Amino acid sequence: MFNGLSLPVLLAIFAGCAGVIWVAGVKLADTTDILASRLHLGKALGGIIVLAVATNLPEIAITVSAALAGNLGVAVGNILGGIAIQTVVLVAMDVAMTERMPLTYRAASLTLVVEAVLVVAVLIVAIMATQLPGTLIAARLTPGAVLIAVLWVIGVWLSSKASKGLPWHDASGTAPDGQDEPKGYSQAKKDDASGRKGESTVRVALVFGAAALATLAAGVLLERSGDAIAETIGLSGVLFGATVLAAATSLPELSTGIASVRMKDYQLAVSDIFGGNAFLPVLFLVAVVISGKAVLPDAQASDIYLAGLGVLLTCVYAAGLIFRPKRQILRMGIDSLTVLVLYALGVGGLFAISGGNGG
Repeated sequence: MFNGLSLPVLLAIFAGCAGVIWVAGVKLADTTDILASRLHLGKALGGIIVLAVATNLPEIAITVSAALAGNLGVAVGNILGGIAIQTVVLVAMDVAMTERMPLTYRAASLTLVVEAVLVVAVLIVAIMATQLPGTLIAARLTPGAVLIAVLWVIGVWLSSKASKGLPWHDASGTAPDGQDEPKGYSQAKKDDASGRKGESTVRVALVFGAAALATLAAGVLLERSGDAIAETIGLSGVLFGATVLAAATSLPELSTGIASVRMKDYQLAVSDIFGGNAFLPVLFLVAVVISGKAVLPDAQASDIYLAGLGVLLTCVYAAGLIFRPKRQILRMGIDSLTVLVLYALGVGGLFAISGGNGG
């Protein structure tokens, strides 16, 4: 479909699709918040799942498209690279803070630490699954992909349970001198604003559906045009999926995250990132079912490397949420600066690995 097109045309298509994902992604996130508030799903298990799926529709579209085309390298690179780069989105949120205080200081909550542990857990299982034999597949299912999905469901349940109270001095698990309002209060604000405009629940749901379809379509075109661009410029599918493609699909998280930070709902902003990152490895199950192949056992060294990078970056922010450093450097917390440096070094190492493997 795109093989005969010139590089400038491919770049224009890719940029256009990224723009659609940005705009539709913002609408998707806003309408998800409004629907979660009106249907009372905000802190319920269903609300967390709906939010995770909705905010990762671009990645879902790319995974499905790549699996159907048999281009599993792009799918794996996008999933694992997406986790790393979406963690870096927290750096942008930190810089966007209106207060002269690091993001993790204000957002500090034991619930967020639980969510960070879930991200680490599913990534470790993904790394372990790469060492299993590729023949270990039955009924289009592999043990690694299934275990990741089961672990995610359990982790989401634990996160939901933690949000209702923890056996600590402060039952909510929220640190003192954190954000003034409870986590998720910005959802109610969006709902109030929508209500004042006279927007019915049906209309909000229709906007949600239209935004979802636009995001899915743009995600498929993004993957196909991106694959053609990578082939044209001689960049490996893994590198492209882990960097450029992952960055493009992280645009909605960037926009909505900064909006949440500006509304001083810091915990929701961090939770959306961790929640999305924990959900992304579940897409390996989707890729396995569609392709009929054991995806993780065929993972390249660069894929395992990216998973390790995601674990490392998540651990840095988990430590930041626990220790709550107040010091800022270049308008960001020490943890954000550390993540930014580690990610830059990590991407450099990724190029070195791909170069050593012959691109």
